[in-house]
Amino acid sequence: MTVTTWDEPAGATPRGTLIVLPGRGETAASYQRLGKRLAADAYRVRLVPVDLDDLTAAREQVEKLLADESLPAPKVLVGADSGATLAATLVSEVDADAAVIAGLALPGATGDTGATWDDELDARSACPVHRSVIEGDAGFERAALARPLPWSDLELTAPAKPVLVVHGAADAVSPADAAVAPYAGAPTARTWLVQGGRHDVLNDVSHRSVAATIVLFLESLKLGPDLPPVLVPA
Repeated sequence: MTVTTWDEPAGATPRGTLIVLPGRGETAASYQRLGKRLAADAYRVRLVPVDLDDLTAAREQVEKLLADESLPAPKVLVGADSGATLAATLVSEVDADAAVIAGLALPGATGDTGATWDDELDARSACPVHRSVIEGDAGFERAALARPLPWSDLELTAPAKPVLVVHGAADAVSPADAAVAPYAGAPTARTWLVQGGRHDVLNDVSHRSVAATIVLFLESLKLGPDLPPVLVPA
């Protein structure tokens, strides 16, 4: 298993570690932009490939990174699509400090990805740069969003640990209401809907705002697990 890394700029003090769990069909290429952006804010980013047929291997790699004392705390799982589902299940079971759940894939959901590659692109993202990246990625698995998830009877609930939930309001793959419902009102959860956002919410048109929301969550987490605000109204 090859873990992709993005590190803080030379001379910067690292502020934490983000363990990215990609979704169905995705490779590290899908996360170059996000990884570099978060690393520029002095977070160490580690992307762990997720094989839905061998979730044990992904979990073992996550636990190895969490146990690596050279990687700074807080250590946060960041998942997208099926990676978000995995992060949602793992955060309470492993030694992570928090989780970011983006574009959660819902077990049993019959999302609409369309019949063609163009339909899938539309369901994933409206960002022309991201669409170009995945179209040119030889390792990207097309039609993967139609692949069943390995969790059949999973019942998601908000963990006791801090969690940031970000979901596209226009997500045709995982309906927003159902994806956010397990976390609504939970004191440990911060939930955000991205207006017009599609399924690949980390790589959609509003990727800058989503990345900024993640950084604000991380900075708040550094102040304490109760997520005290970094900014308050004057």
